[in-house]
Parts: sequence; structure tokens; C-alpha cells
Amino acid sequence: MKKQLFFLLLILPTAFAFPIWNTWSISDDYEVRFSGSGAEGTFRGLTGTVVFNPDQLGQAQFDVSVDATTIDTGNKTKDKHARGKDWFDVEQYPEIKFRSSQITKVGEQYQMTGTLTLHGTEKEITFPFTFTENGSSGLFEGSFTVDREEYGIEGPFISFMVGDDFEVSLKVPVQSSSAK
Repeated sequence: MKKQLFFLLLILPTAFAFPIWNTWSISDDYEVRFSGSGAEGTFRGLTGTVVFNPDQLGQAQFDVSVDATTIDTGNKTKDKHARGKDWFDVEQYPEIKFRSSQITKVGEQYQMTGTLTLHGTEKEITFPFTFTENGSSGLFEGSFTVDREEYGIEGPFISFMVGDDFEVSLKVPVQSSSAK
């Protein structure tokens, strides 16, 4: 009995020394929107891992992907073209991926740096975001600009009708995985 008590007293303090990470599940009512000259719409199929605690940014990790086949411009003909070889080529590149490498606090916001993989091309991007926590739920919001040509998305010969830069805005409600 004394050995068990001694062991418990030895181990108990170390249990509180480990960081508390918050793992979040992405809720179904998220928004992944894009807009630019000549095209706008949404993507569905957002999945991945979100580990975020504002007090432990060094442990934060975002490893998420979007199903590129779900592009929705509100026009079935545009959607078909966007999925085709001249644009997203979803047969060869079915996912758009992002993996964070660093998150810092800047004023009342956060700044995330990571690798965006789009159309088979990886580029490092940095963008601001906010996080609003409400008990066991939260909301991540942010936006960044993508130059489609930097990712090898050239489009057909009439692609000049569509701008190069697209604003991507994210509104991602989350639920604490431990609250499920």
C-alpha cells in the first residue's frame, strides 16, 4: 500500500506538467468561399485535423483538405469546366490541402503560415485569422489571396476573361472533440 501511494504521489505532479491541447472537430456548416474577377463560388468536403489552444500556439496544428470536385459556382457548365483539365483537373488533383507550420499572435488576431497544395503545386502562404471560443465550440475566420497562375492553373485560351487573383474566405465553426 505504501509503495502504491508513493508511486501515485510521484506520478501525479507530472500528469499536470503535460500541455493541454484542444482538438477541434469541423462542424458541417463551414464556408469555404472564393471570389475573383469572372468567377466565384464555394467548396465542400472540408476535413482534417485542427489542434488549437490560444495559450499554446507552439502546439497548434492545422492539417486540412477540401474536396476539389465539390466546386460550386452556381452554374453547372462553369463547374464542369472548373473541374476539367484546363482548370483544377480534379481527376488528377482531387484535393486542395493546407498544413500549418507556424501560428503566432498579432494584436487581437493570429497569423498562420503553412503550405497550400493546389493543383499539385506547394506554396508557403501566410494569412491572418481570428478565433472566437464559446465553451466547447468555436469559430475560425480568415482569408487569403491565391494567384491561380502560381499554382499552374492556366485555363484555356479564353482564360483572360477570368482574373488571376482569387480571395479565399474561410468561416469554420468547430466543436471540441472532447465534448462529443
